[in-house]
Amino acid sequence: MFDRLFEKDVAITGIGQSEVGRPSSKSAMRLTVDACLEAIADAGLKRSDIDGVACWPGDNNNGDSFSPVGPSALKSVLGLNVNWFGGGYEGPGPLTGIINGAMAIATGLCRNVLVFRTITESTGRAKNKTASALSNKTVGRDSSFSWQWYTPFQVHSGINLMALYAQRHFHEYGTRPEQLAQIALNGRRNAALNPKAVYRTPLTMDDYLNSRMISTPLRMLDCDVHCDASTAIVLSRRDAAKDGPNPPIHIEAIGAALNQPWSWDQISLTEMATFDVARMMWSRTDLKPADIGSAQLYDGFSILTMIWLEALGICGRGESGAFVEGGSRIALDGIMPVNTNGGQLSGGRTHGLGYVHEACLQLWGRAGERQVAPHQVAVTAAGGGPLGGSLLLVRD
Repeated sequence: MFDRLFEKDVAITGIGQSEVGRPSSKSAMRLTVDACLEAIADAGLKRSDIDGVACWPGDNNNGDSFSPVGPSALKSVLGLNVNWFGGGYEGPGPLTGIINGAMAIATGLCRNVLVFRTITESTGRAKNKTASALSNKTVGRDSSFSWQWYTPFQVHSGINLMALYAQRHFHEYGTRPEQLAQIALNGRRNAALNPKAVYRTPLTMDDYLNSRMISTPLRMLDCDVHCDASTAIVLSRRDAAKDGPNPPIHIEAIGAALNQPWSWDQISLTEMATFDVARMMWSRTDLKPADIGSAQLYDGFSILTMIWLEALGICGRGESGAFVEGGSRIALDGIMPVNTNGGQLSGGRTHGLGYVHEACLQLWGRAGERQVAPHQVAVTAAGGGPLGGSLLLVRD
């Protein structure tokens, strides 16, 4: 199907992450610089070794909190001399920067690409409580005319759309609130072991069931936690990666497909783009779901994690409720540890790259108290609706 699997020429060599604040007293640029300098040092490189920069979605709406720093600004602040840089909204969602950076390396444009994602939504919401409302979003934020058809019907938040998927999943497969709750409960347990997590206090089933209903059947605790943070990843050409201080983490396979209309109300209300993404990723590798040792799966809303579990083949279609029931299978000592840093529900909405950062910590055995059993293969997946991307990562 594919003539060349470009991602196999690329490895992750270093990672960095700023403080995660709610809000942070640091500026968006300061958070970005902190993360990027940490990632460059972690890869054993100097700033002069970085010849590519990528992010998603790039400079947005003159510093909007969804994306306050873009590649051109960072290039200037760090004094980088690059052969390629890119940042824009079009693409398969939060992992677009990594996918684009990997393609740039594989085509010979550069050797070491610095990929970053900065978000200051906590500060944004402190200044304007409606900052995240869909009615405030611009064409530059969402690259689509589609919002004009939603907001007249009071779809002012992503949860109004995600609730449709959750309700349909409940109806079609018999999924129950107590099962959906396990995504939030598991995240909180793991966040308690993550010093950077926004929420670390214990969470019970009663806490979940008594939390405010926002858009049936999704509750407040089904929603991710806005924060201020920056995450950075260094990608390197595979033949150069072996010289760094960390065992290279190879990008085994990428998923980025969208085989249905670009719309948040997809053809199937139990699938989204996730199934297209997963089919593409698995078609580019001989590895199977059973080979995965940890999974960092998008939890902007808890239902998204369950849909990713099904799309990736970790469980069968419609079986995610039964798979997560009780929480043991997805716990740190379970058969498929999920969102080991607390995810976005408790750790903080680092929006995509936070999952890659955590996957690398786990593969390198650097996750501290939340470290799971040693493993060589991890999966990260981010996005919902028509936006989705996944990476299958393998440590040397």
